[in-house]
Amino acid sequence: MLKAVRFSQFGGPEVLEIVDLPDPHPGPGQVRIAVRAAGVNPSDWKKRKGLMDGELPQTMGHEAAGVVDELGDGVADASVGDRVFGFSTEGAAQAELAVLSYYAPIPPSLDFPGAAALPAAIETATRALDQLGVGSSSKLLINGASGSVGSAAVQLAVVRGARVIGIASPANHEYLRSLGAEPVAYGEGLVKRVRALAPDGVDVALDVAGSGVLPELIELAGGPEHVVTIADFGGAREHGVTFSSGDAGRAVHALGEIGELIESGRFSVPVAQTFPLAEVAEAHRVSEQGHVRGKLVLLVGWDGAGAAHRAAGGAARAYLHARPAGPRAARWPPADRPAGDHRDQRAADRRRSDRDP
Repeated sequence: MLKAVRFSQFGGPEVLEIVDLPDPHPGPGQVRIAVRAAGVNPSDWKKRKGLMDGELPQTMGHEAAGVVDELGDGVADASVGDRVFGFSTEGAAQAELAVLSYYAPIPPSLDFPGAAALPAAIETATRALDQLGVGSSSKLLINGASGSVGSAAVQLAVVRGARVIGIASPANHEYLRSLGAEPVAYGEGLVKRVRALAPDGVDVALDVAGSGVLPELIELAGGPEHVVTIADFGGAREHGVTFSSGDAGRAVHALGEIGELIESGRFSVPVAQTFPLAEVAEAHRVSEQGHVRGKLVLLVGWDGAGAAHRAAGGAARAYLHARPAGPRAARWPPADRPAGDHRDQRAADRRRSDRDP
């Protein structure tokens, strides 16, 4: 039996439990890891509150890092004892053991929290940039540019040669400049501030924060067809904007393509704070407040540099080699969108939590 995070009713962080569950075993092309760190994402607390699928009970987590302890049939590129990170398509990564369908080796210079911070940010950012067709001549506006996904999108777009304008709070403007973006502040007068930098508007816009600004992004980008959101399902439906959920395919190829950028110092994902697995409820509270620059990570059976991360934050840099696991990609978790009623309250929750400080 293993210890895992689970909830059996929807509600606040207090519904989260650490429970005993049967050990999972990998299928063909998969590996099982002894988890050392697992990423925390806004989708976690949205699931807990019933904003997504309505199944109960639910385990949690889609990204983790650890040590391989069991191989599925056909696995030839990993061995027991290897340090790897990747995706749990079963949504059960916040546990002592997890099965990964997509994984990559962790280089010696990268710790477990740093590795666990990478997969979702890289995949989501790459998928959205691909959907927008961001290239060397693009002017891209990103709403929510200083969080883990937003900062990943900034860096990947800059590498592609795009000009990036990033919306974030003034406290994060210097950080955005260090990533290669031109910062502007949230709030009233947003369109005017963006036009001061780009008088003709932008070519495309990405909404990461879900903070209710899709009309402004549409105006600046010249139409809803030039805007993608990963955070505002209701707004996307209302305004005719593409909601990127991964239903049309996940950009797991990003894991294999990111290595050169990380090795050359052109890409990093900050680890904002770490928590022991037993403090998962507190991690949810911090995530739901929305004042996070970088990634929240749970530590499982490992301390290492955790205290340093908790005190001052850290940065993830690694050489990655992605290894797709075939048809199991279709079992990826459902889109991050509301289920059932109370959409107005849920939209407010989403705007509050996904906005960068």
